[in-house]
Amino acid sequence: MAQDKREFKLAPSILSSDFSILGQQIKEAEKGGAKVLHIDVMDGRFVPNFTFGALLVKTIRKCSDMFYDCHLMVERPYDFIDAFYKAGADNITVHYEALGDETGKALEYIRSLGIKAGLSISPDTPVEVIAPYKDKVDMVLIMSVYPGFGGQKFIPKSLERIAAVREMTKDYDVDIEVDGGVYDENIKTVVDAGANVIVAGSAVFGKENIAQAAKALIEAATNE
Repeated sequence: MAQDKREFKLAPSILSSDFSILGQQIKEAEKGGAKVLHIDVMDGRFVPNFTFGALLVKTIRKCSDMFYDCHLMVERPYDFIDAFYKAGADNITVHYEALGDETGKALEYIRSLGIKAGLSISPDTPVEVIAPYKDKVDMVLIMSVYPGFGGQKFIPKSLERIAAVREMTKDYDVDIEVDGGVYDENIKTVVDAGANVIVAGSAVFGKENIAQAAKALIEAATNE
């Protein structure tokens, strides 16, 4: 059954962090109240950018007890799932666009490892593709920018998409995560639309005081 009130969780993205002091910055984000660490994995094919592999996750796993949320923006997800699971991922999110008819199989496999499974859709993908998998996912990640690079502006039509997915999954225990262009000034609108996990990159790790930035976002999201 679905939760009556889903807990709000801030998920700072290390894509915007300073890698020379990454461990320290992760601890600062956690100090500010962040409960999820978002890890964007890009292969340079599914998206034009290239980021990091499972070794990084294994290295930083000892820095924090936060929930490690690995977002696979990759062309061949099956080449990555086992490695990130072994490195310490608590959740692995795959893209419908990369898997198509294999989506259900991939989600079931991720869950079989004893971790949570997420499904992401890019801005131009109809939200209806989520429907067949609503009993197979723990989280739906709605991209509110085009995947591949940080610092983009929030796409306004994402609010309708968030609301549609929340309605679609209302009878299931599913978190709705939103990634891209969320800051203090619009985070409450995004949460009110139905999201309860918010990815924030530069809005947290781009600030001088990371703990304070995380706390401010949480307050902006949860104030009635």
